[in-house]
Amino acid sequence: MNHAMLERRSEILKRNIHQMVIQDNQIGISDQESMIMQHMIKELHQASYEMNAADKS
Repeated sequence: MNHAMLERRSEILKRNIHQMVIQDNQIGISDQESMIMQHMIKELHQASYEMNAADKS
């Protein structure tokens, strides 16, 4: 993926994670939603790693 796509993906993931954290704080989330949030956090870290690797090359 190119840098612009990774940045866009990161922004979308951040927004979705933020919304889930708000929901968790207000009313809680199910186990399935918790697993989805953890998966999104992993994807965000992966995108960040890929952007850093692309910047260094």
